[in-house]
Amino acid sequence: MKTTAKETRVRIGNQSAFSAAALSDPFEYGIQNSFDAFEWFPDKRASGAGWDASEIGEETRRHIRNAARDRDIRLSVHAPWHASPLQPEGYDTLLADLGFAEEIGAGVLNIHLYTELGIDAYVKALLPLAERCAQAGIRLSIENTPLTSPQDFNELFARLRALRVSKETVGMCLDLGHANLCGPTRNDYLKFMDLLDPQVPIIHIHLHENYGDCDSHLTIFTGPAAKDAAGIQGFIRRIKQRGFSGSIILEQWPQPPSLLNQAREKLKAMLGDLVESPATK
Repeated sequence: MKTTAKETRVRIGNQSAFSAAALSDPFEYGIQNSFDAFEWFPDKRASGAGWDASEIGEETRRHIRNAARDRDIRLSVHAPWHASPLQPEGYDTLLADLGFAEEIGAGVLNIHLYTELGIDAYVKALLPLAERCAQAGIRLSIENTPLTSPQDFNELFARLRALRVSKETVGMCLDLGHANLCGPTRNDYLKFMDLLDPQVPIIHIHLHENYGDCDSHLTIFTGPAAKDAAGIQGFIRRIKQRGFSGSIILEQWPQPPSLLNQAREKLKAMLGDLVESPATK
């Protein structure tokens, strides 16, 4: 299948991090190293490290928007892990992050799936947020956690299809590291992908590695794939089969940061003509 200029294809980007010396460091690094996607992750910690959307003023938001527009960087916002639409305070946080996403010109707001009250309750809580996102022209992506299974996502998107919620409004964020920690698919993220219904629309990807023991967020090709990249090759083959088009976000701020560049170049080689080039942007 040929890709037209109107299709978004695949971009590779990095993410903000509470461990960075300055909030802007990962973004500036992405700019300097020609990454074409970036994700802002409000990750305020109890220790005071990190940040939340309320700390980002209008001038900084304008700078982010303009810098991304001028360099053709596709932006996304990752809501805090604790922000669940099932809880009033969580919903308020999600609305604040949606406002931040809208003001910086992001195309995706990413949140986690919570199943403690069941899928029906989650869908009911999600629909108002999905409508607000659609009004803002922002897609909502739902991310798998180590506690959520492929079946949870099959059920979630079956419910959304029954309610005629378009994949252009709500899709899945596939987190490969979390898939590797999921109980039924531990140390076998390809099995996680294979158990996903073909109708589950993957629109966003978080990419990192671990050894199945903890959510260590190792830069891709520095964990198990450093010795054997067959799993990542299988991952690439599967997203190609699904016609994936969106951003692949490298979810870490490693030392040295050049590990991000090495990961990007290896991924680009595997993705081939799915990666955007200056001629297709």
